[in-house]
Amino acid sequence: MKTLLALGIVAAATLGAAAADRTPIVRTATVDGIIHPVASEFMQSAIARADAEGAALIVFTLHTPGGLLDSTRDINNAILAAKTPVAVFVGPAGYRAASAGFLITMAADIAAMAPGTHIGAAHPVAGDGQKVDETMAKKMASDTAAYARTLAAQRGRNVTLVEQAVTESRSFTEQEAAGATPPLVDVIATDVPDLLKKLDGRTVKRLNGAATTLTLTNAEVRPTEMTFAQQVLSAIAHPQIAYLLLTLGTLGLTIELWSPGAVVPGVAGGICLLLAFFALQVLPVNYAGLLLIILGFILLVLEVKVTSHGVLAVGGIAGLIFGSLMLIDSPLPEMQIGLRLILPVTLTLAAILLFLVTIGVRAQAQPATTGESGMLHASGRALTPIAPGEVGRVATHGEIWMATASESIGEGDLVTVTGVRGLTLTVRRG
Repeated sequence: MKTLLALGIVAAATLGAAAADRTPIVRTATVDGIIHPVASEFMQSAIARADAEGAALIVFTLHTPGGLLDSTRDINNAILAAKTPVAVFVGPAGYRAASAGFLITMAADIAAMAPGTHIGAAHPVAGDGQKVDETMAKKMASDTAAYARTLAAQRGRNVTLVEQAVTESRSFTEQEAAGATPPLVDVIATDVPDLLKKLDGRTVKRLNGAATTLTLTNAEVRPTEMTFAQQVLSAIAHPQIAYLLLTLGTLGLTIELWSPGAVVPGVAGGICLLLAFFALQVLPVNYAGLLLIILGFILLVLEVKVTSHGVLAVGGIAGLIFGSLMLIDSPLPEMQIGLRLILPVTLTLAAILLFLVTIGVRAQAQPATTGESGMLHASGRALTPIAPGEVGRVATHGEIWMATASESIGEGDLVTVTGVRGLTLTVRRG
């Protein structure tokens, strides 16, 4: 019995020593861009992986102009429920975490910033880019401010400044955020390795009240990357990519409608439009701009069908340009579609559309070259003499036909088809 007890003590000591000697794991991930469902899925999966590995810490390097509040809440819920301590590092120098990024930073166990960065400006706006009345705007701001205050209170951060970031759109430099009492952020670090050094041995109070001391000496840093699908969907959600997909998709469907059976333009256009609609669900879209773009395409098509002496073409190009400028309704520079992209795309698409539609109209105006209609007025040559009312043979369209005539036609004479009855042609000399 004593032997078994001794063996148990030795085994426990061995396991304890192995656990103590185990190299700590630090998971890192970078979120660069708009906060949307794809970014939310990525951050939640990174936290779940860190929890499964028993990581000592997960660090998100964050630089974002903002994004969707629903996605932000999903991310924050994952941060608050994480078994692994979560650090949000706003960096590198020159970047920011605005709006939704500010709320995510406030939810983290550890909030850190790099020199030359700033956070804040978290006033909510309508997700569809539409104007809201004063009452609704106040309700949105009040709700978001209450949410931000809750996060700040849970993490022991400056509730007053957090509320001002929402209600007054205030922003804070790293010095202002760290120097406030109480502070908005916990650490100023130049990069992730510097952050880990400063956090080593630091005690972090978790949401459940438990205190966790971070042991990060010689930690194994494991980067977490987006999956290929997440990378593609995240890239599509960029305003400029969404704009290109929208215009190309509309062009492809327009070509398909003008040339039924072409297949490729219709399939490609449909795929582009579906991807564009996915992106537009994430972005603050002004639907007046979207309608102007569609109207621009319609006017360009009508220019070919209606004699307007260029008025419809000018209107169509103007509709495309102004609609493109209005498409994304956001004051953030990162969300804007610049004229450097709009003008080349608009003018190129207008030229392509006018060219293709012109070709289609000209093709429709050409006389038929097949069937009975295609045979009328065709020229040929008599292969045999044709007496009035008798049947002979003529060559036309590379084929030999039986033919009758109301006049005498000699062998080798040139003839013109004047009628078709079944498989017999009616011809005349000349």
